[in-house]
Amino acid sequence: MSGRGRRRGYRRGARSVLVRRSRSARVEECVLSEPEPETPAAPRPRTRLLVALAVGVFVLDLVSKVVVVATIEPGEDIRVLGGLIYLTQLRNVGAAFSFAEGWTIVFSLIAVVVAVVIVRTARRLFSTGWAVALGLVLGGALGNLVDRIFRDPGFLRGGVVDFLSAFGPDGRIWPVFNVADSAIVCGGILGALLALRGIEFDGTRVGAKSAATPSEPA
Repeated sequence: MSGRGRRRGYRRGARSVLVRRSRSARVEECVLSEPEPETPAAPRPRTRLLVALAVGVFVLDLVSKVVVVATIEPGEDIRVLGGLIYLTQLRNVGAAFSFAEGWTIVFSLIAVVVAVVIVRTARRLFSTGWAVALGLVLGGALGNLVDRIFRDPGFLRGGVVDFLSAFGPDGRIWPVFNVADSAIVCGGILGALLALRGIEFDGTRVGAKSAATPSEPA
């Protein structure tokens, strides 16, 4: 083989080596440039939703009671919405919807216990539904508790201001209630539905959790 042929062979071999190296470098760049799979973010507790809803219910209940006491005389009935709702003012020393009157101190202590339990539960609360339910109950419980603490006749025995009478005046068809009572009842109904569906505070279902747990050998 002549000298020129050898030189051409060397050049071709060098070019092929350079091409292979460039290809391998591109493959390495592609591999290194591929984004790493993102790990799913850990779910956040629904504490803010619970607190925001509870504060909203508490403020709405407090403002409505202040307005009613300042503008409506006890025993007065104001017909609104064509008689669907009557605005009045009375003092309730029982539970929601004037239930079990005379047990004011007992219901005041129950409200305190409920508030403490809900606050302690908020840290492990990841379910939006339960956050709404407990937020409604907490706001309503605190709203009525303020009346029992600061209104006459005394500490933990104060009469709760009720002012909404549905379908008739003076609670003839439906017991007189307030915003806090409505929130407590709605939150209780929502919580019962969530419990019936098997939804836990962390957002999982009872059936799904048991299915995910491996069965023990017989």
